[in-house]
Amino acid sequence: MENLAPLYPNHIFELNRRVAEIMAREQVSGLVIHSGQPHRQFLDDLDYPFKVNPQFKAWLPVLDNPHCWLLVNGKDKPQLIFYRPVDFWHKVADLPDAFWTQEFDIKLLTKADKVAELLPKDIGNWAYIGEHLEVAEVLGFKSRNPEAIMSYLHYHRATKTEYELACMRRANDIAVKGHDAAKSAFYSGASEFQIQQAYLAATDQGENEMPYGNIIALNQNASILHYTALEHDTPAQRLSFLIDAGASFHGYAADITRTYAFEKNLFGELITAMDTLQLEIIDMMRPGVKYPDLHIATHQKLAQILLDFNLVTGDKQGLIDQGITSAFFPHGLGHMLGLQVHDMGGFLHDERGTHISPPEAHPFLRCTRTLAANQVLTIEPGLYIIDTLLNELKQDARQQINWDTVDLLRPFGGIRIEDNVIVHSDHNENMTRNFGLNS
Repeated sequence: MENLAPLYPNHIFELNRRVAEIMAREQVSGLVIHSGQPHRQFLDDLDYPFKVNPQFKAWLPVLDNPHCWLLVNGKDKPQLIFYRPVDFWHKVADLPDAFWTQEFDIKLLTKADKVAELLPKDIGNWAYIGEHLEVAEVLGFKSRNPEAIMSYLHYHRATKTEYELACMRRANDIAVKGHDAAKSAFYSGASEFQIQQAYLAATDQGENEMPYGNIIALNQNASILHYTALEHDTPAQRLSFLIDAGASFHGYAADITRTYAFEKNLFGELITAMDTLQLEIIDMMRPGVKYPDLHIATHQKLAQILLDFNLVTGDKQGLIDQGITSAFFPHGLGHMLGLQVHDMGGFLHDERGTHISPPEAHPFLRCTRTLAANQVLTIEPGLYIIDTLLNELKQDARQQINWDTVDLLRPFGGIRIEDNVIVHSDHNENMTRNFGLNS
């Protein structure tokens, strides 16, 4: 694995360069980036699990400490106000001493409500970046998450530094270990809940460390796109397994999906066909390609699979135009990936925030960007038996469905195959497959 320490100074250099550019354009003194504050559960004395501001963890891997602040202006060494209270009730954050600390001037904050003493005196000239606007107002910030600055930051987040790419490779490596363990648990007869526990143990990460709630779906549950119920009982008949699960490393996410058939059968052959489709779409990725074009190409290839497996009749373009392929594949091809699972900036045409809407026929597409070097995206085509969508098709389209084949495949739920891919100037890097996870 790559050593992160040598890559980190250039990462901070690039973030400082971006800040200097947008500060000059918007004529503010700098950014004050808030890690966030805990959220108290309603009518309780417990907090929800803390989730750090992604704009904060873009700078440094402090993920679990609220009430921290970053002061950056693109010129001076960034300042970190690190919250470390005197507290005998809870575990207090350790004094930071990791490789990243050399890039910051660090001040300790012992009482969260005393942060004003450590902030710039001309706070009205600085922009607040964070969730807690009421806190920013009390502190005297006049500019809070200004649209021009946020659009600029979101747009440029798509271009990953070498440090960020190294972190995302680590996240994929961890997630692949979890997927291997989950696959073994499935074939050994485990329940959804037991498979989840095997995954967490193999990744050495808890549920709150996962970048999103894992989807562990057996049999027909695989047709529910965001299934997270985790049944404790093992089904009487074991047919299929869909797992959509990731991992985190230094705040960067992996997001991987695989589907398995318990026995060799038509569903297993369909998985193989979808795996081939997915790899063909990845081969089409290169700088200058528009992501929606990849999505449309997926529908064209999916139409052929539906015909090949006798799920439908007709011609490929007609299947697309009538919405039949969308009934089997209702979600988008994928999304940008990084500090968040669905990284911000997927719809931005430029750094000023010009929005590119998805095609009218494909409203759930999560990315409309033109691909460029050092972007990271998921490619995740799917094919599902979702009765509500099939039944909503117009009558003439429903007549093109081979319902006998649908009935045969319905108990298996559906298929999704997802890899995390870095677009380079001259090739694609499939991190997921490079770490040994095949279908």
